[in-house]
Amino acid sequence: MNDIHLPRRATAAALTTSALLALSACGDGGATATGDTKPPAAVEVAGVSVKKDAKLHAALPDAVKKSGTVRVATDVPYAPFEMFVTEGKSELTGLDYDLGQAIGARLGVKFAFTPQKFDGIVPAIQANKFDVAMSAMTDNKERQAVVDFVDYSISGSGIMVAKGNPEKITTLDDLCGKKVAVQAATNQLDLLKNHQAACRKAGSGAIGIQTFPKDSDAQLALRADKVVAQVLTKPAAGWTAKTADDGKAFEVVDDPAATGGYNASPNGIAVSKQLPELTDAIQKALQTLIDDGTATKIFAKYGVESIVVKEATRNAAVD
Repeated sequence: MNDIHLPRRATAAALTTSALLALSACGDGGATATGDTKPPAAVEVAGVSVKKDAKLHAALPDAVKKSGTVRVATDVPYAPFEMFVTEGKSELTGLDYDLGQAIGARLGVKFAFTPQKFDGIVPAIQANKFDVAMSAMTDNKERQAVVDFVDYSISGSGIMVAKGNPEKITTLDDLCGKKVAVQAATNQLDLLKNHQAACRKAGSGAIGIQTFPKDSDAQLALRADKVVAQVLTKPAAGWTAKTADDGKAFEVVDDPAATGGYNASPNGIAVSKQLPELTDAIQKALQTLIDDGTATKIFAKYGVESIVVKEATRNAAVD
């Protein structure tokens, strides 16, 4: 399993122009990579004021309580999880950033985000350069050997259609016999190829798979009515539908049988195995945010509320 999408960078590079322009309006303040680390009394995230829970703060490791800071590694940009508010500037925004600020506020510490190349994140945690990572990281058994995960979302592939869903697409089966856009060399292309057998069995005709070098090229085909749908990661679909033409161009199909997307896998906050108390505190803080609806509001801000978990699990991946 890789990280939501193959290749990982393709989705971030494929944002529409309107989505990129929308970044300046995403954050509730945002933060720089090396900004003030003093814990705030409360943080407003997605319209919610998140305050400290004294019991959760008391359960933190002594070193974290003393510093007042959790050092967070993140690979930027990877919309909608990690983004810069303004291109060329260091101020951060995105789903992971917002969620991190909410968890930090609940714990009474500052979640200080620092950009780090994705393939160097886990080694940096092992080297004690960071305490945790929030970077749309897929929870899998290989990584569980060296870090612990607190899982906050489950996501896979999604279907995006023109606004209004003129072809009334509701499931993968509805793509049989129709032209569908997808980026080449991705898990989403494999998903469509593997579904051809089901189409043949139903006698509905094969999916007319149209491959493109980038997601943005596939979106152009959808805009031009050359295809009836585009298959891409569920988070990328949600973000694009929310931001492209101010939300007027596309919408996401929510199959009730696959709310997080097809072939969905858990994504988690990676925590150093040297800090089990921190893992426990983050899990409990996240659960309070799920229970009071804050987590859903944060995910909804980025158009991806369907991927939020109902329970903050730990090391949920089984393969």
